[in-house]
This record gives sequence, C-alpha cells and structure tokens, in this order.
Amino acid sequence: MADAVNHPPHYTAHPSGVECITIVEHMGFCLGNAIKYIWRADLKGNAIEDLEKARFYLDREIEKRRAQPVGRSFGEPK
Repeated sequence: MADAVNHPPHYTAHPSGVECITIVEHMGFCLGNAIKYIWRADLKGNAIEDLEKARFYLDREIEKRRAQPVGRSFGEPK
C-alpha cells in the first residue's frame, strides 16, 4: 500500500526516479516550491495549475531579490 503522507506515488513518478525534495532542500523556500511545482506538473493531473503555482513562487522570489541592495547576493550577510 502506498504511503500517501511520506511517499505518494507522484513523488517518485518523475522519469528520473529522483524525489524532488532531494534537489529542493538545498534551495530557499520560494525557489524550492517553484521547482517542486514544475517537477511534478505533469504527474498530478492539472499541469496548468501547478505551473501557475510555480510562477507565483518565482514572482515572490524575484520581488524579494529586487528588494535587496544592489551588489549583494541574496542570503549574503548584511
């Protein structure tokens, strides 16, 4: 029986067989979520909705980075 909480079938349905969390846990929240929605867009039935969610998180990341002083990388100490 599938584990719907920890390992739903769509978590490893990507052609690579890799779970998205393996990649995105090394990113910030917004970038990680955008990648997650892109990664699994064709695996849950509504790709357009998932791509719109990815765009939402990308837009948030862009705005956060625009608010950073010029010449500083995001996440760099002040």
